[in-house]
Amino acid sequence: MILTNLLAFACAMLIHELGHLLAARACGVPASELGLGWGPKLFGFRAGGVEFKLHALPIGAYVRLDMKALQEKQLSRQVFVLLAGVFVNIGAALLTQGSWFSLMNLLLAATNLLPFYQQDGWKCGMVMLRKMLSKRSPLVEWTFTIVGGVVSLAALASFAFRYF
Repeated sequence: MILTNLLAFACAMLIHELGHLLAARACGVPASELGLGWGPKLFGFRAGGVEFKLHALPIGAYVRLDMKALQEKQLSRQVFVLLAGVFVNIGAALLTQGSWFSLMNLLLAATNLLPFYQQDGWKCGMVMLRKMLSKRSPLVEWTFTIVGGVVSLAALASFAFRYF
């Protein structure tokens, strides 16, 4: 059962990152790499100008976007690319309702919406703050990062204590 859950979570992470990659392509944002896991590369191949990699530690996943090109797009396109992984996870959860895969997708979508540092919710918050302020403000950005993280941790703790 543990292996099944790990595979379901790895698949959910992979389709999450594929969602970002496909949205980036649709919006004209280059991407150079998509990886599953961290650590030493076990396997890889190139397709469509993207290097796909499988790493030794199957924890996490990523897509390496051209952030300069993304930041030059309209705000709506930036948010679309940044939230595309969440949209894909919600769609996969709806299509597989009642399964462990559905649960893994819902958990991944929910946690990615939180404004934790480097999560999709945080990235969307940052691009929206920068647009509203018309520039970068280290004080505002650090405040958002710290307060967003603390509030997210409090919400998760509250949820955990309520249901577990």
